[in-house]
Amino acid sequence: QVQLVESGGGLVQPGGSLRLSCAASGTIRSIHTMGWYRQAAGKERELVAVITSGGSTIYADSVKGRFTISRANAKNTVYLQMNSLKPEDTALYYCNANLFLVGMITTRMYWGQGTQVTVSS
Repeated sequence: QVQLVESGGGLVQPGGSLRLSCAASGTIRSIHTMGWYRQAAGKERELVAVITSGGSTIYADSVKGRFTISRANAKNTVYLQMNSLKPEDTALYYCNANLFLVGMITTRMYWGQGTQVTVSS
C-alpha cells in the first residue's frame, strides 16, 4: 500500500556533505511526521531527525547544527542535508513516515529499506 524509497547515500570523506531523500507513495491521505533514523553496526537504531507536517523539527543532540531535515509536503518527500560529516555518522539510514491511509482515521508507521552512509578517509 505504501512505499518509502530512499536515495542519496554513499561514501564521503570526513567533513564532507551528503543529501538524503525519501519519497513516499501509495494510498496516502496525509502524512503527519516524517523522519530519519540510523543504525550503526552493532548498535540499536536511533533517531536522527523528525519533521511534522507543520515544519516543527526534532534533532538528536549528536547531529544538531550539522544536519537539517526538510520536507516537500506536495511531493510526500523528506530530505536530510548532512554537513560536516564524521566517521561516527557511518550507519544505515532509514526513512520513517507516520501517515494516514485513504479511508483511515488512525495513523500507521512505515519504514524504508535504508540507505548506507559511510564516512571515511
